[in-house]
Amino acid sequence: MKFNDLINLFKKYEQKYNKEVYKYISKLLSEAKEIHRKDWEKQPTPNGDHEQSWRAWKGKNLEKLIVYIIKNEVEKMGLKVVEGNILERTESKNLSEELNLVKRNLLIDYGKFGAHLPDVDIIIYDPTTYKVIAVISSKVTLRARIAQTGYWKLKLSQDNVTKHIKVFFITPDEDKTLSIKKPAKKGRAIVEVDTDGAYVMSEENIEESKKVKRFEKFISDLKRIIKK
Repeated sequence: MKFNDLINLFKKYEQKYNKEVYKYISKLLSEAKEIHRKDWEKQPTPNGDHEQSWRAWKGKNLEKLIVYIIKNEVEKMGLKVVEGNILERTESKNLSEELNLVKRNLLIDYGKFGAHLPDVDIIIYDPTTYKVIAVISSKVTLRARIAQTGYWKLKLSQDNVTKHIKVFFITPDEDKTLSIKKPAKKGRAIVEVDTDGAYVMSEENIEESKKVKRFEKFISDLKRIIKK
């Protein structure tokens, strides 16, 4: 299964659910899993574990799907989107001048241990100034990444060059970590205290707050950030 197959599936869901399509990302991924399984069975991985193969594919392509969903609206604001792994895996000399400058504006200084990029999936930046506006981590559940996301927010906030960068999490939240405000699960507590917020792509009921919201509010919040 290729990413274009996932996009075609998304378009089918979009025709059915319109602006609320984001609520059905988990359902879409379940359908994609069966297509992926059929393809995998034609050429199984050496260890014969489809679940492992699927998890890797799902994580990588969820990031790409979120970029696909937000890209047009972000670009209407005069901003651009780039996947974090492009900056991480490409040597500076092989990046365009624009992306090289964006990369420099996101580096975290570890003193004698060098400067390193935070582990983020999506970067939103201003192409006229190369200033990074926001970074996004995206996972199907919070377990794998949310504490790390809080750590990167802390590190970015400690440097004048990067302290303005907003650190967000976008997730279908399949284990419902964000559903209830009080008593908060650990993942929700980290979002509320140590990040700039999380946006949930789910049809489940969510007790919203200033930091935890439905995904439909992401673009309007981003517009408010760039107006400040």
